[in-house]
Amino acid sequence: MKIELAASQLESLGNPTRLRLYRALVRAGVGGLPVGGLQQKLNIPASTLSHHCRKLIDAGLVTQERTGTTLICRANYKAMTSLVGYLADECCADGACEERRETAEA
Repeated sequence: MKIELAASQLESLGNPTRLRLYRALVRAGVGGLPVGGLQQKLNIPASTLSHHCRKLIDAGLVTQERTGTTLICRANYKAMTSLVGYLADECCADGACEERRETAEA
């Protein structure tokens, strides 16, 4: 993963409403949630939901699919796994975690 993509995805999750939206989709599983259900769950106006969905879609974290008259939003689990992996891959690479653990125990 390139740092620019990671920064873009993290930036899109930096808004509390978008983070709540994304977490709701992650919890929903691969079936996702209809836009109407998301709107009720988050208790936000449709225009606000649309704006926040667009930001997450543009960042590659969410997909939308129309099924008949229903618009379904889904978390892009591959993108989520890549982002979390990108961050986790750097964990303790320079030995900093051991130092923090020793400081916390003291």
